[in-house]
Amino acid sequence: MSRNILDQSRIHPAALAQISNYHRDLVAEVEAAIAAHPVVVVGMGLNPFPAKARKLLDRNGTPYLYLSYGNYFSQWRPRLALKLWSGWSTFPLVFVKGTLIGGANDLQKLIAGGELARMLG
Repeated sequence: MSRNILDQSRIHPAALAQISNYHRDLVAEVEAAIAAHPVVVVGMGLNPFPAKARKLLDRNGTPYLYLSYGNYFSQWRPRLALKLWSGWSTFPLVFVKGTLIGGANDLQKLIAGGELARMLG
């Protein structure tokens, strides 16, 4: 199943250029991190769910890289770029071996079911 996104042929070239460059450096930073680390958690301050994901990984003994971008009162535009890029609407974004697995609750299910261990080999 693919997600429903507006076809690029229906976006004016000037708007497409703006979309393509929207906080491109931040997206590149996250892409580089997920390419270099087996588990990456992308979060923000003051949100309990990134903290929950980190606690789950700590209790499981799973090493991870944590990237934090602002909080509810700051850096919402850069975080929006990550949401648009990933298609995931909330934080954290949890990546395992380069694959977005969802958020903290999704991670909890993967750990409980043993799938995280299988994914990490």
